[in-house]
Amino acid sequence: MAKRQRTRPGRRPQSNRPSRPAAAPVTPAASPSTRPSASLSAAEEARAAEIEAQIVAEERAATASRDRSRDRRRADAGRTRDSGPIELRAEQEYAYVVRDVRRIVRVGGSLLVVLAALFVLIDVLGIIKL
Repeated sequence: MAKRQRTRPGRRPQSNRPSRPAAAPVTPAASPSTRPSASLSAAEEARAAEIEAQIVAEERAATASRDRSRDRRRADAGRTRDSGPIELRAEQEYAYVVRDVRRIVRVGGSLLVVLAALFVLIDVLGIIKL
């Protein structure tokens, strides 16, 4: 498992050491081509800002994607029978009950029709002998 970073990418962690002493003032004798190693040129600073902007944009895109997927999961979970206002749940439950009662009546009625037909065929008309 990778070690978790406590700083943003491209940044150095703060150290417990005291800061560097102030740099000595630049004398006119020093040539402009020699610069301290701690300073950055304008081009380097611009490039660093560009890279940091790209990293921040990627982090925002990843966060937005994660939030969308989390919201989608919540919305999918919200579509179950057990969530929502009680009226909505009752309406959905009553739809199941009505459908089940209709099936029970249909099956029971068809069984009664079959029994009545068998009674007529066996006892009344005597067509079927047992």
